[in-house]
Amino acid sequence: MPYRTVIHINEAAPEKHAAVLRNALNLITALGPETAVELVTHGPGIALAAGTASPELKTLIDRGVVVCVCQNSLAAQNLTADDVLPEARIVASGVAHLVTRQAEGWAYLRP
Repeated sequence: MPYRTVIHINEAAPEKHAAVLRNALNLITALGPETAVELVTHGPGIALAAGTASPELKTLIDRGVVVCVCQNSLAAQNLTADDVLPEARIVASGVAHLVTRQAEGWAYLRP
C-alpha cells in the first residue's frame, strides 16, 4: 500500500524549509518512490514556493512531491499565483486542505 503524507509548513525561516525538505526526501527514500507527499504551505510558509525552486525542492518536485500554496495566504500578502513556482498547486485554504487530507487518511507531519 503506498503511503500518503501531508507536510505542514507555515514558517518562512530558511533553516525550517531546509529541515522540511530533508524530512520529505528521507520519507520518500525510506518508504519508496510511490509515496505520495504534499508540502502544504500557508502564512509565512508560502515563501518556500516563491521565486525559483531550490535544488532540493526541485529534486522533490521531480520525484512527484506536490507543493500546495494557500490562496488565502497569497491574497493576505498581496501575491498571486504568478508569484509562486509554476509547479505549485494553489488550494483555496491551506488549513482546510490539511484537514481534508487527514480525513481522507493521509498522515500528517509538521517537522
